[in-house]
Parts: sequence; C-alpha cells; structure tokens
Amino acid sequence: MPRIRPALAGLLAAAAAAAAVGCSTGKPPAIDKGSLAEAQVFPYFKVYWAGPSFDGNALAAVDGLRSYLPTVGDSVYYGDCVHHKGIFGGGSCLLPLQVTTVMYSLHSNATLGPQRNTVIRGVPAVVYDEGRSIELYTGRVAVDIFSDTYSHASSAAEQLLPINAPGSATGDLPPPIYCPGLSGPQESAVNAVLQRLPRHICRRTASQSTYDNRLSS
Repeated sequence: MPRIRPALAGLLAAAAAAAAVGCSTGKPPAIDKGSLAEAQVFPYFKVYWAGPSFDGNALAAVDGLRSYLPTVGDSVYYGDCVHHKGIFGGGSCLLPLQVTTVMYSLHSNATLGPQRNTVIRGVPAVVYDEGRSIELYTGRVAVDIFSDTYSHASSAAEQLLPINAPGSATGDLPPPIYCPGLSGPQESAVNAVLQRLPRHICRRTASQSTYDNRLSS
C-alpha cells in the first residue's frame, strides 16, 4: 500500500474500509463521455493524466468537479478494478495506475519513508513506496502517481499531460511556483533545479523559515 502525503493521512480510515472489496476480474465498462467531459473542463487547476489508455489499460474513471475534494485533489484511474474514487481507488486491488493532482500545500516529505529525490521532466520529484509511487512538483500543484510497479510509475511520469488544458506528453513540465518540502539527500541536479525556480522561491522559503524559527525560540 503506498505511503501518502500528510495532507491525506486523515482519509486512511475510510480508504481501509473500502479496501475490503475484492478485485474484479472482468473488463470494466468504458468510461462515459459525460465523466470525461467533466474532467476536461475542470476549472481550478491543471489535472494530469497519461492519456486515454496506459500500457494497454483503458482509462476506467475520472473524478471531475462533482467528486472534487480540495484535500484529496482530482484523480484519473486506469485498470479493471476501480471500486471507488479517491485514495486507493482499487480497494484491495492495486491499480496499474492512478494519477492524482492536488493543489500543493507546504509539507515535509519525511513521512513518506525511504525515498529518493530526483528530477523528472525538468521538475523536482520524489520516488517512494519502493518505486511504486512518484510525486512531481509543477505549477501550483503536486502530481501523485500511484502504481503497481516502478516501471509503470516511471513510464506514467514520462507520459503526463493535462486533461483540461493544452500541453504535451513530451518535454519539460512547468516549474513549480513554490519550493517543495523535499527530505533527505539531494542530487546536484535536484539542487540545480531548485535554485532555478521562479523568483528564487527556495531561497526565500528558507529565509522565511529561519526568521520564523528565530521568532519562536
């Protein structure tokens, strides 16, 4: 089961209850055009997906506006065992791919457990959950990839593009406008990307943190 960001921790109990449902072995019904259209006009921020199919798995469900919860974000799901929308949409079945986009709020990644900071598509990212999960930082959002293997997670990261805005599945993603709360060692490539973020945001965030600590001490 993937570790998740601290902002989602309060939803674990509900997710565990949903996990009691077994996996489906049948082919899921095709996603209806209304659900896809709803995701394509989602108004609050760019929602990322890996296209209409991923590694032979059709797009099975999308959240859209009616299912949107700010603390959880908006998700797209691929595979044949989507039991419900939200965290761990596959219940007890590990989906080949779930991509969740959420407005970023500053937090430390220390709770993710063993992790590796890296650069993917030109933006900072963290790989965790034994490689099955990746979080990328772009624009105003964080994009969480939950998968069944590192190969799937890595492949999905290279195919990400917005479902509700112009964009490409190749090339760099837009840089984040915030400084992500990375934890642990950082490669030189990661530090270089952080230093190039707009408005020197990482330097300013560090200065603000130092100032706040002095006030509270």
